[in-house]
Amino acid sequence: MAVKKKATKKATKKVAKKATKKVAKKATKKVAKKVKSKTKRKPNAAFMRPLTPSTELAEIVGSKPLPRTEVVKKMWQYIKKNNLQNPLNKRNILADAKLKAVFAGKKEVSMFEMTKLVSKHLK
Repeated sequence: MAVKKKATKKATKKVAKKATKKVAKKATKKVAKKVKSKTKRKPNAAFMRPLTPSTELAEIVGSKPLPRTEVVKKMWQYIKKNNLQNPLNKRNILADAKLKAVFAGKKEVSMFEMTKLVSKHLK
């Protein structure tokens, strides 16, 4: 009887040790994830490189060289200022005279297609 008690105590101690190790590993992983998520991401250098807009695009965003991200921001500012989003489908942009030159003569363009067409006007 005493031998069984000792054996069960040893077995429960081993199980308890394994369980505490697992809990400790999970806790350290969670802390590591929190530390990683709080560090600020570095911007991609390709997105931050200033590009010169074409004459058609310069009428909308200005003629100074700008990073691609800023060009897209200014495009959206222009679109919202002039109320050029399709009211039925906000993902589509209705082109006015200035935008038609940038959008290769298309009347309506999706926002994903817009970035593709704008990139053709950047050097």
